[in-house]
Amino acid sequence: MNEHATRCGFVALIGAPNAGKSTLINALVGAKVSIVSRKAQTTRSLVRGIALVEAAQIIFVDTPGIFAPRRRLDRAMVTSAWGGAGDADAIALLVDARHGLDDETLAILERMTQLRKKKILILNKIDLVDKTVLLALAAAINEKQAFAGTFMISALKSHGLDRLLSGLGAMMSPGPWLYPEDQVSDAPLRSLAAEITREKIFERLHDELPYQITVETEQWKEQKDGSARIEQTIYVSREAHKKIVIGEGGQMLKSIGAAARKDIMEATEAKAHLFLFVKVRENWTDDPERYREMGLEFPKE
Repeated sequence: MNEHATRCGFVALIGAPNAGKSTLINALVGAKVSIVSRKAQTTRSLVRGIALVEAAQIIFVDTPGIFAPRRRLDRAMVTSAWGGAGDADAIALLVDARHGLDDETLAILERMTQLRKKKILILNKIDLVDKTVLLALAAAINEKQAFAGTFMISALKSHGLDRLLSGLGAMMSPGPWLYPEDQVSDAPLRSLAAEITREKIFERLHDELPYQITVETEQWKEQKDGSARIEQTIYVSREAHKKIVIGEGGQMLKSIGAAARKDIMEATEAKAHLFLFVKVRENWTDDPERYREMGLEFPKE
């Protein structure tokens, strides 16, 4: 494709926790690049997904949910989210239409006024809200901040995504694509595989574990038959959490591993053998090295 006819740019997706950012990015990209969980604040670092629409390449940055931080890890995640927004060519604010103009969204809107970027508003989960309520919400939010466009979608049901992609594509600046045509993410496979396993843990143990749990891919070895031997360690902060993850007779860990292996093979398009280990690592949220591994800046007290 003639690079003079192409367009390219970064779009930062910001919003409150559980607004549906990860679901939306996966739907726009057409592949799993970000983990989805009912548990708030599971996206920790900046995950990039890449979508093509006509001549435009859009690089989406799925930022951690923006919330009032209480702990050190919370502060690192919120700093990362605003950093991602500041570095992007355009900012897309995703709002859960069911929650309306709540305190979290109001705080984000106030902070957004400081960013001199192209901005669009996306109202998500519109299939669950009355149309008159949606129109009133869109008007109220646009009164607080001037958006270049407002899009109404259901990320889960893929409603309104074509129009959203076309609108974003038109906003990108002329220039060559930054990634190959068939690439959907710039996340290393080791990181993506670890995130997939973390997603499977939260799917099964949503109410029983704190979100500080972390997964690291310790080994990724290509085998002669083309398959990969993957070893991952699930780190928890307490012995009691280790027992929960392993489950009675190791059944919970086996279930997590089977589900993660299936998604990892789908993402890598190759056969994989996944081996999971669970270890206790106390006070890891105070270790700068762990933050670097997650792509976060370690916040000083």
